[in-house]
Amino acid sequence: MKKLVALLLTLAMCLGCVSALADGIAKENIKLGVILLHDEDSTYDNNFINGAMEAKEKLGLSDDQVIISRNRPESQECAEAALDLIDEGCNMIFFDSYGHQFFTDDIVEKYPDVQFFHATGDRAHVLNYANLHNAFATIYEGRYLAGIAAGMKLNQLKEEGKLKGEHPLMGYVGAFTYAEVISGFTSFYLGAKSVCEDVTMKVQFTGSWYDEKEEKAAAEALIAMGCDLISQHADSMGAPTACENAGIPNVCYNISTKASCPNTYLVYSRINWEPYFEYIINQVIAGEPIETDWVGTIEGNSVIVTDLNEAVAAPGTQEAIDAAQAEFIAGTRNVFTVAENDYLTVEGQKLEESWKPQEATEGHFEEGTKIVYDGYFHESEFRSAPYFDVIIDGIELLNTMF
Repeated sequence: MKKLVALLLTLAMCLGCVSALADGIAKENIKLGVILLHDEDSTYDNNFINGAMEAKEKLGLSDDQVIISRNRPESQECAEAALDLIDEGCNMIFFDSYGHQFFTDDIVEKYPDVQFFHATGDRAHVLNYANLHNAFATIYEGRYLAGIAAGMKLNQLKEEGKLKGEHPLMGYVGAFTYAEVISGFTSFYLGAKSVCEDVTMKVQFTGSWYDEKEEKAAAEALIAMGCDLISQHADSMGAPTACENAGIPNVCYNISTKASCPNTYLVYSRINWEPYFEYIINQVIAGEPIETDWVGTIEGNSVIVTDLNEAVAAPGTQEAIDAAQAEFIAGTRNVFTVAENDYLTVEGQKLEESWKPQEATEGHFEEGTKIVYDGYFHESEFRSAPYFDVIIDGIELLNTMF
């Protein structure tokens, strides 16, 4: 019998849909614990709260079946929070921050009947625990679409003679120099460049996912350097506030600031986590396998670009976003294209099929895995978390933060 169970586990791992071998759990016995890096004040963390609550309402769960654990840093404290939730009866534990994953191996192994989920994590397919899962979404497509709005706004400023310099210049406030952030700002840049060919971009990192003072200072520094538009992969109101104060267009992430920044807010993109929460809860109820690496899509309503500010946006922006989004859904457009243009280059050279992310040497991918083929870089196809980590021509990093 033990040999049979081992064989079944091995087979499940090979199929890439790993789940604890157990019967389903009655809906009334489901209890989900959601561990947050920060709280509602962080647009990133609040996005997860909203997703969990929306799934709870849609599935008809009671209030005590979803527990939110706030302000748990990327340290042993997040593992202790998980243990507390397990003591409260949680049979599903969800972590919302990348760094949480480095402190939870022991409890994942100790509690095989509890399902664990790491948003943005990249180790589940390497560790091969039956009850450990990673999830992300094709937000790079959403950022690309937001980039189209940015590029069209820059074209409008150029036509009106309102650029600060000779060519359009964007600024980007990033948290850390991780693949997730690099993939995001490169997608945003490529979207802008698809409609504004001479745009370039400067990136300033803060070294924190949520630091309003540093994010505002970074945006102000970029504006002082002559940036005509600012976007960010950061979780506070720091950058949008700096833009509103300076009258500089801003593309947001995870939240609309139209009400508080009506003169500069342009559009925002976000991952909608409700479909994933709904998916994992239903799978646990049914006793069905849960994907080791789940990737949400635009078509599945997991990637959202919305709330365009018509008062700030250039004419025709929504139509351009809609057209590109339709191409993403149809599979006729890719963000990281290497065949159709010269935008995805490093020192003038296109990415070759032999090229791999820097992480490829650290056991994240099987030896010999091709990432660049069929004319584009295949982001989030070999694991859910982004792995595009190259700095392409046209983008300048002003500092690094790992």
